[in-house]
Amino acid sequence: MRETADGQETTPDSQLDNEFGSLAQPAASNATDRKAPICLVIEDDNTMRHLVTSYLEDHDIRAVAAARRDEVAGLLARCRPDLVVLDLRLGQDDGLDLLREIRTKSDVPVIITTGHRRDEIDRVVGLELGADDYITKPFGLRELLARIRAVLRRREASQTMAQRELEKGRCRFGNWQLDRRNRLLTNSAGEPVSLSKGEYALLIAFLNAPQRPLSREHLLQATRIHEDVFDRSIDVQVLRLRRKLETDPSTPSLIRTERGVGYVFTLPVVQV
Repeated sequence: MRETADGQETTPDSQLDNEFGSLAQPAASNATDRKAPICLVIEDDNTMRHLVTSYLEDHDIRAVAAARRDEVAGLLARCRPDLVVLDLRLGQDDGLDLLREIRTKSDVPVIITTGHRRDEIDRVVGLELGADDYITKPFGLRELLARIRAVLRRREASQTMAQRELEKGRCRFGNWQLDRRNRLLTNSAGEPVSLSKGEYALLIAFLNAPQRPLSREHLLQATRIHEDVFDRSIDVQVLRLRRKLETDPSTPSLIRTERGVGYVFTLPVVQV
């Protein structure tokens, strides 16, 4: 099999289905191995779809495929994939709309694929909508596999951290209190303050290392926001969190910028 996913000759659908199996079914090999992670590949190009699913199966990842948006909800429910690879160019369907739909139903990690390196806006919007990573076409299959494994490792580490958070209970910093078990932040008046998923993850990263300078790379990893050409994405998250916590976000004192380093959470954190 060739290592790159571009420049392949088109093969008739019937021949491809005979070689690789039905589009919406996991390949027969390792079909009963529940320990292998399951990846849902959403791609409308027949050749690309079969290349990716076959390659993943050859590397111990169970692959399930969909060519249309209307197939996805059923596959998410039946197969419960550990990760989704989503092409944003789905013919008549809008991949960004599908990403929004997936995020309303599941927090499954999603890697988006785009057709051109110049499509920066699609990548940025996709990451803002909750995608975990992106890759541009043409891409090498080995690179895709490496990114899938990296996202799965981050997912496992995040779940482990979440379990530890449940065990920590509540903490206080300044006039604020966070109940980690219920993901509830309250201000000095005891009023709840809503946080997005990204804001909450960023706050936890700061609370786990109070009064220590943290680099942007560390915060990007801790919040599962993948760094791309839009390298100020973590700054946007910090700005949003400041607006929730700071008395005057324009002159922040709680989350201070460390020039040339990143950010530092200035308050001590006390477990209660």
